[in-house]
Amino acid sequence: MSGLVNALVILAVIGLVIARQTRPRRLAGGRWWLIPAALIVLAIRQGGLLDPHHRGAALALLIAELIVGAVMGTVWATTTRMWTDEDGSVWSQGTRATIAVWAAGIAIRVGLYGTARALGVRQDSGSVLIAVAVTLLIRAGVLVRRAQALKPAPTYRTVS
Repeated sequence: MSGLVNALVILAVIGLVIARQTRPRRLAGGRWWLIPAALIVLAIRQGGLLDPHHRGAALALLIAELIVGAVMGTVWATTTRMWTDEDGSVWSQGTRATIAVWAAGIAIRVGLYGTARALGVRQDSGSVLIAVAVTLLIRAGVLVRRAQALKPAPTYRTVS
């Protein structure tokens, strides 16, 4: 795909994720790591994570992108409202702060992309895919941990 098409797909996915996260949703258990893992595999398979002509700068920008993704995932998870319903299911909903986290993350990533352009570093969409995967992975992990704290511990009866 061309760079413009990749950018539009990434923006569409981000828009969909933000729209879904601002509505109440029941937290699904199980394979919360699957989509981020698939994104990481896609990014690695696509190749071109580091510009061969600017390896040092490209690596520094990739690390910065991953740090932004990790911080964004953590803050996103902490701005998410969580509660349990009558049957013990855990629900979550993003808040206005969640949207602000996304806006700030996107602005920082645009700044990183601009820095790469100014340095002449070629960046493919793989670095964005990995950063989004890190964001989703950390967010999901933090939400799972928070959900475990919300659910009451199972009670056991002793049999005499």
